[in-house]
Amino acid sequence: MKPIDILAALPKWATAKASDILASPAWAMPCRLGERQCVMRLDAAHPAETLDLSVKLEGEDHILGIPDSPAFPELHVIWPSRGDVPEPILLALVEKDCGQLLQLIENAARRQLKIAGLAPASAVAEDCDPPAPASADQEHDTPDSGAKTAFAQIYADGEPLFSFTLTLSDALETAFGQLRNLDTGNPVIRDTPLAAEAEYATFPISAADFASLTTGDALLLPEIGTQPPRLIVEGRLAIAENGVTEWKDNSLPRVCATESLPVTVGTVLDAAEHAPEGLLVQPKENAPLNLVRSGKTVAQGRLDRVGAQFAFIVE
Repeated sequence: MKPIDILAALPKWATAKASDILASPAWAMPCRLGERQCVMRLDAAHPAETLDLSVKLEGEDHILGIPDSPAFPELHVIWPSRGDVPEPILLALVEKDCGQLLQLIENAARRQLKIAGLAPASAVAEDCDPPAPASADQEHDTPDSGAKTAFAQIYADGEPLFSFTLTLSDALETAFGQLRNLDTGNPVIRDTPLAAEAEYATFPISAADFASLTTGDALLLPEIGTQPPRLIVEGRLAIAENGVTEWKDNSLPRVCATESLPVTVGTVLDAAEHAPEGLLVQPKENAPLNLVRSGKTVAQGRLDRVGAQFAFIVE
């Protein structure tokens, strides 16, 4: 399985909202700046001053803030006196200096971007608090001064290139807040604890035989010693000798360890890349075991032998 598929199968991320994904320190959106492969992260310092532009993303109004940066050389030269520069000239410099940034935002949002002009001071978002509810007579295309603001930094080869600010909307959060934009190598993701269950055998059994199980009965387990066990993670994924697959309970009886095993997302991601070492360990003789069906422990027992064959002895 691919890392994104593993995340999508786990409960925490399967139900994650776009805003939660966007708020994760592991959020790192791949993007391109011209021909250069880059990454956008929301870890930029809040700039003291920005050149604030009113922009439209397919009709939706936003405020784009551009701080002073050598990455925008002509704006950088006139930055101290930018208030004296006529708006048409200032906007022309933005189009020239920041064209690749504008294209990057357009591609990331998957919406056409147009500059409407300089943003009035009253429309500039001051912080990233959640937006206040709109009044009934408020125009939908009016920027909300309380809108959440993203403080984005663009990186290439691990080095910061420049930053910018952009007001967010539900639509932009949805576009940006996708699982594919999480860096699965980030410790925030890799160190997330998960519960895993060691499964040693699974087998069909008739309803009559299952119903008649009693203390002292033995269920032969030819799998033990001949086939490696597997780990069932969070009831969603199976780690086996050949990697990681999605797992669904087929309601067959399963012989499992009595104790849950602590693993992490990193453990699962690594097991998807190469055969796991030290995870898939056979149980020792007399080890306590559970007989599980449909997520419930229906019998407890131990591992013993019947002749030369391993067996689950019901206790």
